[in-house]
Amino acid sequence: MARYLMTHSLLSSWMYCLRENPYEDATTESDPMGDFLKVLRREPTETTEAMAKGIEFENLVDDIVNGFHDKTHNWYDAAKQVADRVRGGVPQMKINKEITVNGFTFVLHGRLDWLKAGEIVDVKYTGKYESGKFFTSTQHPMYFELVPEANSFTYLASNGSNVWPETYRRDEAQDIKMVIANFLDWLVATGHIETYKKHWEAR
Repeated sequence: MARYLMTHSLLSSWMYCLRENPYEDATTESDPMGDFLKVLRREPTETTEAMAKGIEFENLVDDIVNGFHDKTHNWYDAAKQVADRVRGGVPQMKINKEITVNGFTFVLHGRLDWLKAGEIVDVKYTGKYESGKFFTSTQHPMYFELVPEANSFTYLASNGSNVWPETYRRDEAQDIKMVIANFLDWLVATGHIETYKKHWEAR
């Protein structure tokens, strides 16, 4: 029986395109549906400035955890706050888990930034932050499914100056299986199910 890969980034791209109402205004420069279809077809995407800053901030945190302190970096103080929080945890853990939803077999895949004493920690660089920013994210529901022993998930969001922790308990997260079921229904309804099956079959 065929198995299909399922990631938080795919679900996140799908949910973003739904939120942005891509069919509402054809004149907008943003094209959430087009961006989602690129992800669905697993086409290479360019690294945006925001993505590059995120990578730089995470690398700075890792350097500090590992004893390399570039105190001249503009983001050093914020990165050190994050490093102090995650030090002692297990970094960059890759996890797969097989589940079945609506007759489909999926291989959930995720990579944890940090796992420490039953808490999953994800480091985010963000230009602006509002409380509850990650409430609708599929990341913590996905990772709770992947890591049964985890009882909390904390996003450590930073703009390079401040650090904002945002924590969710397991009982506060939606069931990722329901999200995947809704995604399947949408793929079928919009005629994209075969594209998904073609590009996301697990090897």
